[in-house]
Amino acid sequence: MTRPRRLVFLALLSAVLVWPFTGRGQNSTAKPTAGAGGVTGEWRAYGAVEGSTRYSPLDLITRDNVKNLQVAWTWRFDNYGTATETLNTETTPLMVNGVLYFTAGPRRTVVAANAGTGETLWTWRPDEGERFDQAPRKVHRGVAYWSDGKDSRIVVVTPGFQLIALDARTGVPVPTFGDSGIVDLFKQLDNASGLDPIGRIGNSSPPVISNNVIVVGPALTPGGRVNKANVKGDVMAFDVRSGKKLWTFHTIPRKGEPGSETWLTGGDYTGNAGVWGPFSADPQLGYVYLNIESATNDIYGGHRHGDNLYSDSLVCLDIKTGKKIWHQQLVHHDIWDYDMPPHPILIDITVDGKRIPAVVQLTKQAFAYVFDRTNGRPVWPLVETKVPQTDVPGEWTSPTQPIPSKPPGFDVQGLTEKDLIDFTPELRAEAVKAIQQFKYGPIYTPGSLAVQGKNVGTVVLPGLGGGANWQSGAADPETGFVYVGSATNPGVIGLTKNTDPAASRIDSDYLYGGNLPTIQGFRIIKPPYGRITAYDMNKGEIAWQIPNGDTPQQFKNAAQKLGITIPRTGAPSQTGLLVTKTMLFAGEGSGGAPIFHAYDKATGAEIWQTPMPGPQVSLPMSYLHNNRQFIILAVRGSAATATSPGFGAQLIAYALPPPPGDGGGGRGGRGGRGAPGGAPDGGGRGAPAGGRGAPGGAGAPQ
Repeated sequence: MTRPRRLVFLALLSAVLVWPFTGRGQNSTAKPTAGAGGVTGEWRAYGAVEGSTRYSPLDLITRDNVKNLQVAWTWRFDNYGTATETLNTETTPLMVNGVLYFTAGPRRTVVAANAGTGETLWTWRPDEGERFDQAPRKVHRGVAYWSDGKDSRIVVVTPGFQLIALDARTGVPVPTFGDSGIVDLFKQLDNASGLDPIGRIGNSSPPVISNNVIVVGPALTPGGRVNKANVKGDVMAFDVRSGKKLWTFHTIPRKGEPGSETWLTGGDYTGNAGVWGPFSADPQLGYVYLNIESATNDIYGGHRHGDNLYSDSLVCLDIKTGKKIWHQQLVHHDIWDYDMPPHPILIDITVDGKRIPAVVQLTKQAFAYVFDRTNGRPVWPLVETKVPQTDVPGEWTSPTQPIPSKPPGFDVQGLTEKDLIDFTPELRAEAVKAIQQFKYGPIYTPGSLAVQGKNVGTVVLPGLGGGANWQSGAADPETGFVYVGSATNPGVIGLTKNTDPAASRIDSDYLYGGNLPTIQGFRIIKPPYGRITAYDMNKGEIAWQIPNGDTPQQFKNAAQKLGITIPRTGAPSQTGLLVTKTMLFAGEGSGGAPIFHAYDKATGAEIWQTPMPGPQVSLPMSYLHNNRQFIILAVRGSAATATSPGFGAQLIAYALPPPPGDGGGGRGGRGGRGAPGGAPDGGGRGAPAGGRGAPGGAGAPQ
């Protein structure tokens, strides 16, 4: 049996043909809304709409009643992989016509669930064998949806790099799409490298569908420990009905193509430069916006001299033809792992009385770049600024980097002694002494050779994880505010000669490493260690900035040991955000406390918080179902111990109590009740005042 037909056969076995009756749970009276660009009460794209605002115009949950939110139901991931495989998930559901669609487990089983109760309606599970086993990235963030009013489809890219179209009603692959519902993306690649794509190229974020075109962003072998050569991360587009390939955009230009002149060496064999993070589209303009990552490898580019277009670039294409409309390279010759996983945010702003259709690109280096999305012109001047140059033999650095004049950065950029811890004079002196064994300076200070007893390496701030990351930010189209969560996590790039490629298993000229010391239990830099920033993009200014949550217990303990008082540090973690008509909602990210917060959009003042069974690991979303507003996000599970089997990640659905006589939520899916330790059904607590709700079970009613 051929693999495509086997996939269809398995899908037929696993698709559960259960569908809610038309009416109840079907938002059939929903009308298109201006500004938000979506359908009232639904969440039809990964970022709410194609423009990735992560905004919901719903207003049933208000600052006055948010304290009454309770867990309506949960959906557990335990049954979709091993205990270790299901501990985390980064999936964000879509909600269309009363049904949630999302992925579960590393194999990306596609799930349809009742939006009111969490009950599983159908599942579809791919079986990819070696393609899955060797897939470079198995983490995933969700699916895409398309409908022409008659035909409705769920589209997903598998870990083994196959494009699948499923009937949204049944979960069965669409027989007229590709080969029985499947397009083998390996066969569609312009792969002249001679490298086997298995294990080298895959996908980690949902495709984008707009104007009846599916655009696929590839994810490749990640990190600084990769070879000079790899498969190139070309972006491909397909007809949503037939699966026919429409175009390919070469993110690393081939010889003679525009942009190839920026590759002084290495353009023929260098790989990556994919789009592994979520991305965006403007259906009215017919444009798609690609936030392209760096080329191989993340922290050394001695084999690829030049600026290296279109790595680290925001590229606007005509979605129907693949023709480039404009581009802006935001990092020339990236050697800091400053690729761009945050999805572009499309929002209209008013600057000096002029309405501008803008695109905001948040970045790992903690800049917010703002362009007119129709033509790529910077809204405020983008200044090519001289930066420090490399002294590493073989490396090449650009003499300048593009620095936006507005708005200011949203996190610490570069390192000076003023940024070191100063809780006491003694701690400050210890930090100043410790930093002397490192090279440090302004942002874009390049990595340096590690020399025993003299130099550990270069302090990079923001570090290799950002700044911002795939969580990106959110925008309020009514006010022009853009919100972003960030982490102040410095990294170290200390390069050592790769003297034994056989042992290291990579052919790069250098290996890298290095860590910053702690100072009596504290980080060497000042807090906050994580923050939430609100921009007024009409002015290009920071409206407010707050720490991301409370001070972690380890730092409270260190302060108590020294008998000192420290400011609130926030968690060193990137939070995922949701903006509604009434509030800003945020967890604390995977490295933060298991708490869900509601903030005042205008001031950042905390309005409410509630405990969760685990830290936030996906982005929150909101929708309307049977006149109740729900907010859903995923939280991490608990690892197995000697006394506990542990439990997987879970989706948690919050809602206000149902009206009398409605009956509430119902059963959750795949695992029934939530794991122990969930937020009480009586709700959370107000901030800063307010009592905890009455105890109750964490999961859905049985």
